[in-house]
Amino acid sequence: MTDTATALTVAPATRLRARWVALVFISIAQLMVVFDASIMNIALPQAQSDLGFDDAARAWVITAYSLAFGALLLLGGRVSDHIGRRKAFIIGLIGFGIASALGGLAPNIEMLVTARVLQGVFAALLAPAALSLLSLTFPSGKERATAFGVFSAIAGAGGAIGLLLGGVLTEYATWRWTLLVNVAFAAAAIFGAIVYIRDSTNDRNHDRLDVIGTILASVGLAAVVFGFSSAETDGWAATVTLASFAVGIVLLIAFVIVEARVANPLLPLRVVTDRNRGGAYLSSALAMAANFTQFLFLTYYMQNILGFSPLLTGVAFLPLVICLIIGTTQLGTRLIARVPARWLMTGGYLVGAAGMLWLSRITVANDYLSVVLPASIVMGLGIGTAFMCSMVLATTGVAGKDTGVASALVNTSQQVGGAVGTALMSTIAAGATAAFLTANTDPSTAEASVTGYATAFVWATGLLVLAAIVAGVMVRSRGTQTTDADLRVVGH
Repeated sequence: MTDTATALTVAPATRLRARWVALVFISIAQLMVVFDASIMNIALPQAQSDLGFDDAARAWVITAYSLAFGALLLLGGRVSDHIGRRKAFIIGLIGFGIASALGGLAPNIEMLVTARVLQGVFAALLAPAALSLLSLTFPSGKERATAFGVFSAIAGAGGAIGLLLGGVLTEYATWRWTLLVNVAFAAAAIFGAIVYIRDSTNDRNHDRLDVIGTILASVGLAAVVFGFSSAETDGWAATVTLASFAVGIVLLIAFVIVEARVANPLLPLRVVTDRNRGGAYLSSALAMAANFTQFLFLTYYMQNILGFSPLLTGVAFLPLVICLIIGTTQLGTRLIARVPARWLMTGGYLVGAAGMLWLSRITVANDYLSVVLPASIVMGLGIGTAFMCSMVLATTGVAGKDTGVASALVNTSQQVGGAVGTALMSTIAAGATAAFLTANTDPSTAEASVTGYATAFVWATGLLVLAAIVAGVMVRSRGTQTTDADLRVVGH
């Protein structure tokens, strides 16, 4: 065989290996962004004791990250389309690593909250760039489905992984390592981006930045996310909550009007008006709201009622994480070539709803093996399968110059969905707990709390059923902006 023939034979295999190595580093970055929304939860009591801040400031350690992240995602997506996804990816990693180091070394609460804001800012640049690079690296075929399965598993299981890692680091090291560990993740991903990740220079968006749209979207999203955070702590009828929602809704309506009229919109409406993508965004937001509910209240249940340590709580989430990974990387990727994505999403969310409903059977006794474990297995398999399909559809058929903003919408829907779920279900659980205490003459605090958790799980079941209905109604057999190759990938 000649040298030329050998090169032609080896080159495709080499390129294939490079793609999968690139997926590893893209996934590391995505995992870092996702688990940072939850990794500080378990570490907060230790951080509060160390730095001496009050409960009001404690809430801002969590809110600061989600507020900056949610508000700037659309801008981050458009910036990555403009300067290049690989460059945006690397800048995001560097900034996120530096912000994490500042937080891990923070001498006071002011520095810690500032670091969390900066983490959110750079996460808003990093997350859409990561998903865009994944979409460009795996443009079609079975490999695309597998790659998106891995990515979807990380997106779905990242919260639980954050709780597990947070428990390990808090118990065996110090709360500071829940932030400092990001420096190692970021360094590894930067190395991978420089060596293995490639970007296309042919489909960048060089349009002038839509300044008005950017301001309206950023402030509007920030107001909405803040409103849900305020609802969780101050109540839905609080003045600050209602004012935040009012400002956010008005600004986002104005944003849509502006985007329909400007020449170079921050968010081209064609990205969201496609039925398949719109259905994927909305159903994944509803599913993420339910997903956050189980992480939140199962953490309370296992630690406050069953007496699990932070580490044991994290370990107890492993079956859910494993089944989410199986659902996305095995069931989803195998079935999507045979079953229309519409039915996979509908069926997957309904299976997840069945698991969530089973979870509502928890009591003050140790129901981990009889209720939590089987429910986690069913939810993981169902939600994982459906979520993988949503991720594929959300970026399928998008013009190359819009991949960043389409990817940003995936993260925006998840972020807002999580904020809605956390605030709404916290209110519902608190109401059910209060009603139990009022209705019983000698009430048990533990029973009252569990009643609240179970009630929240019932409502979360409704969210998953609604996600299934949205998928069944909105996602159709053939999208008007979908190529034949894409249709084969999503199982049509």
